[in-house]
Amino acid sequence: MDKIVVTGPESSGKTTLCNDIASHFKLSQSKEYARTYLKKKGNEYMQEDLLRIAKGQLNSEKDNIVLDTDLITIKIWSEYKFGNCDTWILDKIEEQQNEIRLYLLCKPDIPWESDPLRENPNDRMELFEIYKMELDNLEHNYYIVEGKDRLEKVIKKIDQLTSLN
Repeated sequence: MDKIVVTGPESSGKTTLCNDIASHFKLSQSKEYARTYLKKKGNEYMQEDLLRIAKGQLNSEKDNIVLDTDLITIKIWSEYKFGNCDTWILDKIEEQQNEIRLYLLCKPDIPWESDPLRENPNDRMELFEIYKMELDNLEHNYYIVEGKDRLEKVIKKIDQLTSLN
């Protein structure tokens, strides 16, 4: 597989899982670029900022295997918050269909943790279903990460998939 993408709604354990996977398998990883961007700019952002974030996210993915989110998250967020998505983002998502990506979709079945950059404590399951629908529509291979012992389950799944290659 080309990339392992850890994705899902806010406060669903993505960053922790991403860090743990990269550490366990000794793989390079990218951070969620939106956090870097918004820490500098502040939480007040416009739809145009999402294009800048998408370009930064795509650039951060180069030379990395484990990704803490990807352009699909930006697409979902743009459509959810603003009702549409920039065609540049949509085109890049289409181009990525040629890559072999495993998506680890984190279910928000862990407690919400407040963070100045988080906006949606009450609609995480709704967003989870949107992620699931989006991954189905794009026909990406994905595994739902839920419950306890998440890292152990993911390690087993990745080992299983990579032994098939």
